[in-house]
Amino acid sequence: MAENLAGLNRTHMCGEVTDKDVGCEVVVMGWVQKRRELGKLIFVDLRDRTGLLQVVFKSELDSELHSKALQIRNEYVIAVRGVLQIREDINPNLKTGRWEVIASELRILSEAETPPIHIEDDVDTSEATRLKYRFLDLRRPTMQKNLMLRHKVAKIARDYFDEKGFLEIETPVLIKSTPEGARDYLVPSRVFHGRFFALPQSPQLFKQILMVSGFDRYFQIAKCFRDEDLRADRQPEFTQIDLEMSFVDVPDVLTVCEGFIKRVFGEALGIDVKIPFQRMTYAEAMERFGSDKPDTRFGFELVDVTEIVKDSGFKVFSGAIEKGGSVRAINAKGCGAKFSRKEIDALTEVTKTYGAKGMAWIVVEERNLRSSFTKFLSEDEIQGILNKVQAEPGDLICFVADSNDIVFEALGHLRLEIAEKLNLRDENKTNFLWVTEFPLFEYDDEEKRWVAKHHPFTAPMDEDISLLDSEPGKVRAKAYDIVLNGVELGGGSIRIHNQELQKKIFKLIGLSEQEAQERFGFLLEAFRYGTPPHGGLAFGLDRMVMLMAKCDSIRDVIAFPKVQNSSCLMTGAPDFVDEEQLKELHIQPVEAENEK
Repeated sequence: MAENLAGLNRTHMCGEVTDKDVGCEVVVMGWVQKRRELGKLIFVDLRDRTGLLQVVFKSELDSELHSKALQIRNEYVIAVRGVLQIREDINPNLKTGRWEVIASELRILSEAETPPIHIEDDVDTSEATRLKYRFLDLRRPTMQKNLMLRHKVAKIARDYFDEKGFLEIETPVLIKSTPEGARDYLVPSRVFHGRFFALPQSPQLFKQILMVSGFDRYFQIAKCFRDEDLRADRQPEFTQIDLEMSFVDVPDVLTVCEGFIKRVFGEALGIDVKIPFQRMTYAEAMERFGSDKPDTRFGFELVDVTEIVKDSGFKVFSGAIEKGGSVRAINAKGCGAKFSRKEIDALTEVTKTYGAKGMAWIVVEERNLRSSFTKFLSEDEIQGILNKVQAEPGDLICFVADSNDIVFEALGHLRLEIAEKLNLRDENKTNFLWVTEFPLFEYDDEEKRWVAKHHPFTAPMDEDISLLDSEPGKVRAKAYDIVLNGVELGGGSIRIHNQELQKKIFKLIGLSEQEAQERFGFLLEAFRYGTPPHGGLAFGLDRMVMLMAKCDSIRDVIAFPKVQNSSCLMTGAPDFVDEEQLKELHIQPVEAENEK
């Protein structure tokens, strides 16, 4: 029968005892990790979120207590009173392996059935099972460590931005739908029949209004929602560290954000991050790495060999160039002998995944070249390529020829694939950089119009405003992303605060005055009454903690995440609701689709 805690108060967490407590009476509580019986001695590893502590029940001291301890099983919840002493068999691999509690009192607070998953790290349990029994999975030390790190990051953020003069202000969760980007999650209104709220994809419009309202510096740890297909680093509900500042330009925002990163990595992980970070334009990032979030921990940078091979007899190259494309290569230094022909063919398949028709290659050997295509090139063309990529014996050179978008995408992912296979992505490095000056627009081939690359309130570079009417595709934005080891940690921009410029941008992306008013009327109305220059950024809190904890998925740093189809395996959400609830919302029930 379960006992209670009447008259018993916990004095210590399991992982927080020290030599100062030796000889003192302590009261510890938690879950039984393991019980071992050795004749007249029973050893129990007691666990709470701070760690494990060994408890000893001795028959010679109290036979009744010893008999009671025989009832204990794994995951029972117990409270123990006893004296802390130095262990005879000190365990150097355990934080508390120096001490043990000699029990004088035991209360069994809750019994437990045999759990369907092991409550320990490094177990081979499927993620689906872990998420179904998340309440057990969260007991594992790694999961608790991850969520404690998340708490620490959030606290540091609040302290840092408070010291920098930011006010934490909550913005609404039930808002007006302004369709753009991902799909909105919609919430039907019971009061206004046929109308819907939306859950915010970000606090973007409201934080801009706060700048119009004169708050100058805003900050929020904000819940955001997007109804989109998931990946390892995506969730339908996610959390941003969101900020906005008035009377600033790009350098001001970047400086504040660099200071936060230095602070959070220093206090949470003990890593001394050097600032300022490297800064790289979008154009440079694409040319060098084929990515707008480059991983700079290793080389294998892209090299443009278009001019060298534009007249070659190799039609794969010359044909792509004639169509306005390019030919680029990466030199995997010293990798020629590390990849068999079969493995090189596998690399070719990687490039096809990203739209390339194939991959040409050269292995540079001491006296000759092994290649899939050099017989179609002249000696001058071959030598030109080798000189341009700085080839040496032992190198593997990979080429893709196609439109620039496909070449960048294919080679950008190929360099990551090679680095992953060769274990070149050092997880102990923290290579931060800013990617700046993104294109303001991108062309939507399906809709045959320009669309905003970020959002329609992003300001263009001052010197590019004159190109809006003639060459909008060349206009750069005052937009910036912060990247860590090839992962985007956050992004933001300086916003448009000039009404006429805002109208021009809306017109360029095909929004009529009426459509702009319907979607963003409340913001445009606010802009009529004096708007300061302003800008900001949003960090992905989930992604940041994932990288800091060296996890592969943000699901490991979120307490109760969703799976690939946006469902929750633990609660069974989403689920059907009573017809009466639907009638109140004037929603017609539908029959459930057959679930496979």
